[in-house]
Amino acid sequence: MKTTFFNRLIKLFPIAALSILFFSCERDLDDLSPVTYPSNPDVFIDGFSAGLNYAAFGGSVPTAFDVDTRETYNNSAASMRIDVPDAGDPRGAYAGGTYFTESGRDLSGFNALTFWAKATQSANIDVLGFGNDLGENKFQVSISNVGVNTSWAKYIIPIPDPSRLKAERGMFFYSEGPEDGKGYTFWLDEVKFEKLGTIAHPHYTILNGEEQSETSFVGVTKTVSGLTSIFNMPTGINQAINLAPAYFEFSSSDASIASVDDFGQVTITGGPGSAKISARVGDTPAEGSLTILSQGDFLFAPAPELEADQVISLFSDVYANHPVNYYNGYWEPYQTTLSADFEVAGDHLLHYTDFNFVGIEFSAPSIDASEMTNLYMDLFFPNALPANAVLKFEIVDETGGTGSFTVNIPAQTSDWFRVDKALDEVAGLNSRSALFQLIFVNESENISSFYADNILFYNDGTPPPPPVEPAAPAPTPAHNADDVMAIFSDAYTDMPANLNPDWGQATVVSTVQIQGNNTLKYSNLNYQGIELGSSQDVSAMGFLHLDFWSANSTGVSIYLISPGPVETAYVLQVPTDGWVSLDIPLSAFSPVDLNDVIQLKFDGNGDIYLDNIYFRK
Repeated sequence: MKTTFFNRLIKLFPIAALSILFFSCERDLDDLSPVTYPSNPDVFIDGFSAGLNYAAFGGSVPTAFDVDTRETYNNSAASMRIDVPDAGDPRGAYAGGTYFTESGRDLSGFNALTFWAKATQSANIDVLGFGNDLGENKFQVSISNVGVNTSWAKYIIPIPDPSRLKAERGMFFYSEGPEDGKGYTFWLDEVKFEKLGTIAHPHYTILNGEEQSETSFVGVTKTVSGLTSIFNMPTGINQAINLAPAYFEFSSSDASIASVDDFGQVTITGGPGSAKISARVGDTPAEGSLTILSQGDFLFAPAPELEADQVISLFSDVYANHPVNYYNGYWEPYQTTLSADFEVAGDHLLHYTDFNFVGIEFSAPSIDASEMTNLYMDLFFPNALPANAVLKFEIVDETGGTGSFTVNIPAQTSDWFRVDKALDEVAGLNSRSALFQLIFVNESENISSFYADNILFYNDGTPPPPPVEPAAPAPTPAHNADDVMAIFSDAYTDMPANLNPDWGQATVVSTVQIQGNNTLKYSNLNYQGIELGSSQDVSAMGFLHLDFWSANSTGVSIYLISPGPVETAYVLQVPTDGWVSLDIPLSAFSPVDLNDVIQLKFDGNGDIYLDNIYFRK
């Protein structure tokens, strides 16, 4: 996270002075006392407490925070004022920052951060908390969607394990965006740490309280997720808080099989064998556990036996991979899938956990799979699956089309499972020329995780279909140039026109050359417009001329448009056996105002080639 710093003190000590201190002193280390830190609980009481600094988060409005002496709680001297920006504010998209100290404070004698808050309107503040120290943020805690209104109210954020906070630098932080696109102001006052006797019954979970087991291999890592905490508050309600993994004390029943670090990352270290990962916060055990069933050395997927020149690879160590934007874009807020990609003995693998859906994107550039016949990949499911496990695949192209198919996964965990799907059998996959996403969906909602390798498209030896395009250009028109108002033609001087206005269409527009002649191509047509550079009076003209060609369209209409808009369709006869040269009487577009023509539009389907679009007498 980028930060902009305010009032940050930098202390520089001369190296020579440090050297003198080092060499002129000898001391028995046994006499040294542990470093202690002040236990000042105040954050903002009528002003900043000693040593407190402020840093705005990257992308936020750097001036969102100010000290206010007019609007305060209980007639105090000052409050913290936060001005949330409107959507689209050029200064920043939201208000956010942290209040931190240069040296730590000992907060182990307190069990809550408390503060008072009010706002100019009812709102839900995205995040309020403490523990953001611009560094590791190791003991960060926050509450989300904090409801505020126009009256002062007290808020409490419990500390999960105060004994951890013996040298804490992050005293308070906030983040809030516009509400329904509009900004507003909220105030905070009497921000301090307290020892409250009214917070009770803490409840912690890992893995959302579930007892999970997972088959794995030496070298694989997995991060324990589903960390939650709930406290019973003085009001009687249960308050959920977001807490960092470092509050949990993780343990393994057998570290020789699986070890776990302070942040809940589990590493399989040996096997065969099993190890149970559990956790506690302070003296309170966390509900939930993870049992690792290590199979020992990793079982690699069989190497594909496909010729490299017949493959477009997304993920494989066997082939050169096509550029990929990401293997897990983490599409919030609905996605839960996490990635634990890793390497074993030089072989790279994808590992998806907490699986609901996940996408691989490869849009820079997209993939032209026109000559590919199959989608291929190897999958391994480490957990026992029920008989009805179903995995769905979606292939998305840049025109907005999505092809999909499902695969029933056997209830087995002992070997890799190969997916080899003919693209001709993928329902809804209308085009392969600009593929850019492959999405995995937990269709049966009972697949918790899987490994993936060798994800690729290939050609099974089937000759590619002949190109569906004209073999020769459109006929050269013979009309006198003085009798023509040209929109698109190499035979005449064209009027200014936008051949591809952004109307939200899915049509892919390109200008292709056929034997040196510029030709307009509409791929995957749904609708497409041409905007004339200025209004045209074509009332003296008799016809709209165009040449068109299509081998796969089942319906195309052309429209003239005048302001209103007023538009009338003329239906073209498709598919064609070659180029069709057509002169459409302008009277066919009545009641379009021929004195004021501003646009042309095509709608239909398939791929269509166009040339020599002009009005003529």
